[in-house]
Amino acid sequence: MASLITPILKPLDGPPIIDTKIQSLHPVTVSPQASQEYKLKAGVLLSRPPLLTRSLTSFEKAFFFYQKRLNERLALPFSRYFYFKKDTPADADWKLKAKDRGGAAARDLGGYNAYGEFGWNDELLVGDKLSETSTAIDLLVKDSYVRAVEGKDGAAVEVKPGEEHEQDNIVEKPLPRKTEADVKKQFQRLDRKLERTLYLCVQRKNGGWGFPAGELIGRENLHQAAERIIVQTAGVNMNTWVVGNAPIGHYVLKPKAATDDKPALVGEKTFFMKGRIMAGQANLAENVFGLGDFKWLTKEEIQRLVSPKYFSYVKNMLADR
Repeated sequence: MASLITPILKPLDGPPIIDTKIQSLHPVTVSPQASQEYKLKAGVLLSRPPLLTRSLTSFEKAFFFYQKRLNERLALPFSRYFYFKKDTPADADWKLKAKDRGGAAARDLGGYNAYGEFGWNDELLVGDKLSETSTAIDLLVKDSYVRAVEGKDGAAVEVKPGEEHEQDNIVEKPLPRKTEADVKKQFQRLDRKLERTLYLCVQRKNGGWGFPAGELIGRENLHQAAERIIVQTAGVNMNTWVVGNAPIGHYVLKPKAATDDKPALVGEKTFFMKGRIMAGQANLAENVFGLGDFKWLTKEEIQRLVSPKYFSYVKNMLADR
């Protein structure tokens, strides 16, 4: 190694050789940055994945509605007597409902008759309420009520308007996409923003917000540290999974020299591991980091809560949906 840093080369045979290029190099010194200290930390991006598919755009709704009508045109005509025996209550029930639809077999296509005079007109304008999911739900729920029942003599009897509430087969509508937690803005609940990915954010002693993180202990690796930090942060009442052994990103807090009124600040290098929550809920009652609060937030909500520098490091780790 000495021959690499000295300008005088001493071969095995012959006189010494003076290398002028090496002689002109500046002496090697330790960079001030290299002498600065950093604490190595592991962080966790604990997320709840989307529970629902995203809402469709107006164009997508109109397109899929058109596909339904096109399928009606390509399918064979509806054979009523294949499904309903003639002159039975079920047959009478179907005829009453089909009459309200103009004879159309499909229940949620707005009375579209694929084999009628205007069967060619199967397109729908963007924004038409007929393609809205709420309209389809109302039509299907309305069609679910029985319109004809068996009378005393065995013949079909029509159920009069206003008597539907007496039926035993009341159909409930699907739950809305917006939950009670969305309406009341309860950020600690996991049943909010069902179409988006939520991430666990915690409030530290200094009031700042960020993802759960802690220093590595002993010889543990990032995966082991992430599992420990989840428990020490949010308790044991969660079924979680730390994905993989490699971090998905990092955050660097540079050290600061001491001043007259402030002590020196040791730098931090935090490497984030990806995690998933399958069941349970966070509980900070026994956390060891002095955390004050927690929230389950989307990417946009995190941006409004954390510092701009912190978000610049973590934004590419967060899902847009």
